[in-house]
Amino acid sequence: MYSHLLSEFTVQRMDDRCIRCQVCERQCPNEVHEYDKELDRMFTYEEKCVGCQRCVVMCPAKALFVRSHPSEYRMNASWTRDKFQNLKKQAETGGVVLTGSGNDKPYRIYWDHMVLNASQVTNPSIDPLREPMELKTFIGRKPDTLKINMDGDVPKVESELHPNITLKSPVLFSAMSYGAISYRAYKSLAMAAKEFGVMFNTGEGGLPVEMRKDYASNAIVQCASGRFGVDQDYLNSAAMIEIKIGQGAKPGIGGHLPGEKVAQHVAQTRMIPQGTDALSPAPQHDIYSIEDLSMLIYALKEATNYEKPVSVKIAAVHNVAAIASGIVRAGADVVAIDGIRGGTGAAPLATRDNVGIPLELALASVDRRLREEGIRSKCSILAAGGFRCSADVLKAIALGADAVYIGTAALVAMGCTLCQKCYTGKCAWGICTQNPYLVKRLNPEITSQRLVNLLKAWSHELKEMLGGMGINAIESIRGNREHLRGISLEEWELNVLGVKGAGE
Repeated sequence: MYSHLLSEFTVQRMDDRCIRCQVCERQCPNEVHEYDKELDRMFTYEEKCVGCQRCVVMCPAKALFVRSHPSEYRMNASWTRDKFQNLKKQAETGGVVLTGSGNDKPYRIYWDHMVLNASQVTNPSIDPLREPMELKTFIGRKPDTLKINMDGDVPKVESELHPNITLKSPVLFSAMSYGAISYRAYKSLAMAAKEFGVMFNTGEGGLPVEMRKDYASNAIVQCASGRFGVDQDYLNSAAMIEIKIGQGAKPGIGGHLPGEKVAQHVAQTRMIPQGTDALSPAPQHDIYSIEDLSMLIYALKEATNYEKPVSVKIAAVHNVAAIASGIVRAGADVVAIDGIRGGTGAAPLATRDNVGIPLELALASVDRRLREEGIRSKCSILAAGGFRCSADVLKAIALGADAVYIGTAALVAMGCTLCQKCYTGKCAWGICTQNPYLVKRLNPEITSQRLVNLLKAWSHELKEMLGGMGINAIESIRGNREHLRGISLEEWELNVLGVKGAGE
């Protein structure tokens, strides 16, 4: 069938610069570039281009440019180019339109409509280069009160303390499973988390046996609906366990790792036959009530001798505050909330772009509900879904998060350009693929250093902003919305967020 689709990108080659080295041909897994030896000429098939920019970056002569294709349909406020293209694609294939990465629709990004406070006159600011600043964060259930008795000169804590994990900075790597991403990308996250003193999340793909000894103390292992790779040793090879109920990019539906990506080592780690599709059911088939969830939480605590906090991850949806309240009452030590801009390797486009709510509104609602019910100290809140910079992180903590998960930001640090074609298995950057030729493009030693640098830079910026506010510890701003003001927001939005308008 002849395709009616317009090309998404146009590829421009400056012939006076091109040296016919064929680097672009070798770097592109989508076969956009082709060298004709007889004509000594490079040909370009721009209809295959996904806009990953790999050829542009790697071209030694800087002879290539990839831009959005200028071809347009007649302007129509209702029938945008995306609507046209997706409908034509479905008419040609009869299938669900798939996509990767997070929601790219212009829903309001509330981080950009909130500003932070700064010290002036009465409460002096603090210079983080001269004064100690504390970003250390503890994740897990806390006692409502702390009873301390003195044994002579030695203080002794009498209150019951629950297991907590310690983070050097309030940023963790979000769940990205082995199989969805390459082994080298997965290991880079683990190496960076260990070096910097934070955590990485295994996602639902298991934790390779050879990594358990070195990275268990920095791993959050996930127990999802497919139960891939879950056994006693897996649960005990971690600092924390996370039950995945929902995901921000695709609330209410499961996952599907195609058989082509289930290579021998992926199959071994997930405990499934090689080459078979790894299907994650939409629900956890043993959870249909809060009581069922509670049974699983305590089964996991029992399996790990009550030594590890148990988290429950949900997507940000309607009534998320009531859902979170039930989760805490079911015995969870941590509630992780994933907003509508959360990323994914593959999801139906219609679901990714239309289901769920922005993280900011969900986070504020959950924090307020738990405080009103007097159970906020019984859990930590992890926020996920679209964090782009350190300022987003600090605003999230002021809204009530204890720490944040980053996924897309970590992938971008590794090289990702958000071309949204993760589900094709042809990631030119070697991140979201199991192709041996493409995977070799990622060096864990170098990539993990990029991730460490990112965490280091954000931590420096967090200290700078805290110092400017006259605060020397991240704990002092947690849930303190007096340090936030809204800009260009409606009254109902300010009410949900629980912040005042700028100038008040």
